[in-house]
Amino acid sequence: MANRAAAYPDNVPGDWFVDERCIDCDVCRQLAADTFAAAKDHSFVSRQPASAREQGDALRALLSCPTGAIGSADLTDLAAVRDAFPEPIADGVFYNGFTSERSFGSHSYFIRHANGNWLVESPRYLEPLAKRFEALGGIAYIFLSHRDDVADAAKYARRFGARRFIHRRELAAQPDAEIVIEGNDEQRLGSDFTVIPTPGHTAGHCVLQYRQFLFSGDHLWWDRDGRRLDASREYNWWSWEEQVRSLARLLQLEFEWILPGHGERVQLPREIMQQKLRELVARVSKELPR
Repeated sequence: MANRAAAYPDNVPGDWFVDERCIDCDVCRQLAADTFAAAKDHSFVSRQPASAREQGDALRALLSCPTGAIGSADLTDLAAVRDAFPEPIADGVFYNGFTSERSFGSHSYFIRHANGNWLVESPRYLEPLAKRFEALGGIAYIFLSHRDDVADAAKYARRFGARRFIHRRELAAQPDAEIVIEGNDEQRLGSDFTVIPTPGHTAGHCVLQYRQFLFSGDHLWWDRDGRRLDASREYNWWSWEEQVRSLARLLQLEFEWILPGHGERVQLPREIMQQKLRELVARVSKELPR
């Protein structure tokens, strides 16, 4: 539980606050932008929730905070909000909430599919969340984009007998993974899923395309302030040059959603998504040595 005695002084007065355990992962600002804002190295409560919707969003952020840094004197609807996870996004795709400190607050997703359900990345392991997955038909497969965001994937794999996908270059993070992705070629997994190796952020980073959804890991995301797609040279752990090349590779795909591990998700018409991706590739390509 968050500790009001350790709350940041820039929180506005009221029920809600953020304490010094905040790791500045941005999850709360994405889920409850009306309540939370960014300081130099942490989030804080910039405005107390003023409606039922804002209160609900703040509770979603509290439950999803990876370090338990968010507190409130009013937790009346907490159980109802907890039980709403995983929450629907669109077309059988869900957002799981409950991010893990082990993955620095990485988002994870659930796909309900007739040929077996998928977990994309991993949330914290919580039995109430596992029971919700069970009610939705369980988990047959777990896709892990790279080593940073595996969190409690092994626990979910054991709980459901699920098979984990991860690239060989990331295998140290899940050495007993059931399915190892090799090389840099796309791999079709049935009619709806394609794994695309996108080395750069890490050596074996991959993205997953499911119909109109691109699960992009830490490869790219939506910048809500700049209103554009973005990728990070600062948080690149292997090769920025390779990441730029991998971004260009995505121009051959068609999709409407980007669902990242870190950063904001976005839905755009396909032609606008292509335009935003071309703009990103052009922008970052200028940073490569000539």
